[in-house]
Amino acid sequence: MHTINFGNLFHLCRRKIVLLLLTVGAFYPDLYAQRAGGDNYNFQGFQRKSYYFGITLGYNTSTFRPFRSKDFLMRDSIQIVEGLSGPGFNLGIVTNLKVGQYFDFRLLPTLSFAERNIEYSLNRRDQNFTQRKVESVFVELPFQVRYKSEPFNDRRWFVLLGVKYGFDVASDSRTRQAASLVRIAPNEFSLEYGAGMQFFFPYFIFSPEIKISHSLGNTLIYNPNLEESTILEKILSRAFTISLHFEG
Repeated sequence: MHTINFGNLFHLCRRKIVLLLLTVGAFYPDLYAQRAGGDNYNFQGFQRKSYYFGITLGYNTSTFRPFRSKDFLMRDSIQIVEGLSGPGFNLGIVTNLKVGQYFDFRLLPTLSFAERNIEYSLNRRDQNFTQRKVESVFVELPFQVRYKSEPFNDRRWFVLLGVKYGFDVASDSRTRQAASLVRIAPNEFSLEYGAGMQFFFPYFIFSPEIKISHSLGNTLIYNPNLEESTILEKILSRAFTISLHFEG
């Protein structure tokens, strides 16, 4: 019997979560701005800073996207191979450098815990499927360029684009027992894009953010002696992250 996969559950509900964040962003600052005594009362205080720091907390759901090779069509022992998402969380530091009125350069060294799975449906009577579970602890270095809108009632919308390097310090690709498993490279380069909103409070900036990451290269370490590996041409990774930044 299958257990409940909370990562898949979150994947199905994430549109509702994003809609909720956008709704809160649209209405809450109007009430706060009235108490602050001006349209951009708190924003003006942060305008004098050319750079600032902060912390970031996040929830992520990650998955693999396997691409089948020509050998997959020539074998009948494995019927289906697919990636399953798993939950994780992020903890990091924010370094933000303002460039003009609308742009920021951002570096966010992050420790990211992620879970990803590859499931094989087997053509066997004694076993219906097998699963390769990959639990990772990434040390990540994302570099982003952020574009911000005009401020209104102590809030600003923003969009971001960036690249990220990640190294999995918990990777089992270098261990001896990994010879019997589909191996995943510990190094990963990704493209990131997302959007969010800044809320300007008297002593800090609160920024909820949604972000999508796509790996740029093949993370599969090919093993010609392992059937689960030979039926794959490459594996890419995907991640969806909801982050909460506290900066000031």
